[in-house]
Amino acid sequence: MHRNSTKVIPIGDRVIGGGNPVLIQSMTNTRTEDVKATIQQIERLTKAGCEIVRCTVPTMEAALALREIKRQTRIPLVADIHFDYKMAIASIENGGDKIRINPGNIGGKEKVKEVVKAAKERSVPIRIGVNSGSLERKFIEKYGGVTAKGIVESALEKIWMIEEWNYDQLVISIKSSDVLMCIKAHEELVLQTNYPIHIGITEAGTLYSGNIKSSIGLGILLYEGIGDTLRVSLTGDPIEEIRTGKLILKTLGLRKGGMEVVSCPTCGRTKIDLIKLAKETEEMVADFDLDLKVAVMGCAVNGPGEAKEADIGIAGGDGEGLLIKKGEIIKKVSEEKLLDTLKEELLQWKA
Repeated sequence: MHRNSTKVIPIGDRVIGGGNPVLIQSMTNTRTEDVKATIQQIERLTKAGCEIVRCTVPTMEAALALREIKRQTRIPLVADIHFDYKMAIASIENGGDKIRINPGNIGGKEKVKEVVKAAKERSVPIRIGVNSGSLERKFIEKYGGVTAKGIVESALEKIWMIEEWNYDQLVISIKSSDVLMCIKAHEELVLQTNYPIHIGITEAGTLYSGNIKSSIGLGILLYEGIGDTLRVSLTGDPIEEIRTGKLILKTLGLRKGGMEVVSCPTCGRTKIDLIKLAKETEEMVADFDLDLKVAVMGCAVNGPGEAKEADIGIAGGDGEGLLIKKGEIIKKVSEEKLLDTLKEELLQWKA
């Protein structure tokens, strides 16, 4: 698998590549200049399971703010630079653990060279980002539009340029909102480089469409052995990106731990508000650090059998419900006590 053979790169106090665990990344949506708000969001993200966080650095004030943000947080901090190479250098000088640049947008080869020089002095890795939406015209003209081949060639050009200056602490990111193009580009890229790869479906969309597109795209890539870090890009609270990322990795067997909630589809036998109960259960178990599968079933007749593969579960009937462990009925309670009964059981489990 490609993931096992990528170059090992340290990001702050973490390492990626070389078969190390795939790390989940997100990005703050606060103004980085607002140190207090940014730190608060980073703390929420860290608690949710984020392992690398990226902050935008559009101004010198934001670059300077990184120093205090870094001082008050423990998570590896990536500075996101779009156009000004001076922001990249300032971010490196102010404690950024990694910088993300698109060398094609940073203002010419000499300016990129200055950024690489600063990164080299402090051994700060550079994430080379190539986005289908900002692909250079020469590659669009060469391939008759935005294509996987054009995206890969653009990325390789940036890699070779930085390697000329004898720097190889690189992470590669090639993104597209076109899921199939994104997959194809990654499959092509891994044949030509062994740098660790950050994967994501850019501009994936809202919580609904973004989760579907990201789960399909990232799921396929990860299953193929591609991807050393990931971000689920969503239009919404970045905490949701972490929740989805964790579930993608857990589903693929790339991560253990964390509660998994399974629930049956509603049918004509359902006598309780199963949709509400399943949602409340999912929210409740998010606070538990247990490696368990929890089943939420809407039928007291089939529930115990259907939940036998779960560690613990609840099944609703007509005004009452069952607490189930490994398919065995433990107790019967009233419907309104189902969720509290499950919580009490989990608290004892935790103890």
